[in-house]
Amino acid sequence: MAAVRDNVFPTRMNLTVTKTRLKGAQTGHSLLKRKSEALTTRFRVIVRKIEDAKLKMGKVMQNASFSLAEVAYITGDISYQVRESAKHATFKVAAKQENVSGVLLPAFEADVQSGAGQFELTGLGRGGQQIQKARSVYITAVKTLVELASLQTAFVILDEVIKLTNRRVNAIEYVIIPRIENTVSYINSELDEQDREEFYRLKKIQGKKKERAAVALKDSEEKARQAAEDGKLHGDNDEGTRDILAEHVDEDIIF
Repeated sequence: MAAVRDNVFPTRMNLTVTKTRLKGAQTGHSLLKRKSEALTTRFRVIVRKIEDAKLKMGKVMQNASFSLAEVAYITGDISYQVRESAKHATFKVAAKQENVSGVLLPAFEADVQSGAGQFELTGLGRGGQQIQKARSVYITAVKTLVELASLQTAFVILDEVIKLTNRRVNAIEYVIIPRIENTVSYINSELDEQDREEFYRLKKIQGKKKERAAVALKDSEEKARQAAEDGKLHGDNDEGTRDILAEHVDEDIIF
């Protein structure tokens, strides 16, 4: 099976462009690999925090349930008193973003206000201490719940981003880089073949020129030799010029 490569014309310009693409792919692979490692490290930290938060959540909710049971046992149903005393929210959730290797992770923070004056009369007759204890325990439970929600959200986002990043890393490593390397090898082989053909052509041209020069030299020597022989047959003067009168001698005419 032939190696997969790009369909390009083998020129030195395309070789330079392809090498630049190869360098960029290798740099991108290195950066994405580091990003994947950083996200994986943060992912493992979040997994450990989620495990601890779930264990803490179980204990806190257990204490909250016991506190509510104590309040219900001592004071009875106080839900109507709580609804009448609550004028504004004393527990708010603030959202912010955290940048982890270019990935924005949402983070939730609990903002607990004092709420002074809202529950002063609640449990005034009996059970006031248990009510305040239950309120404090439930505030801790809600804080833990907000923390767990923040960790779970970051967990889901990081899981998707890590999968996407790993797919990109594998695509670059096993598809893009080998294809570009095959293209570079193809262009180099074609250019080497062209150089060999050019060298053979120049060598043949030089050989033909030498043959023609030898033939021309031989012809000139043959012509010079032939001219020398013709000069000896017809005779030459001292200056080497032909004597036309001496070539043909007319017979004497007697009158």
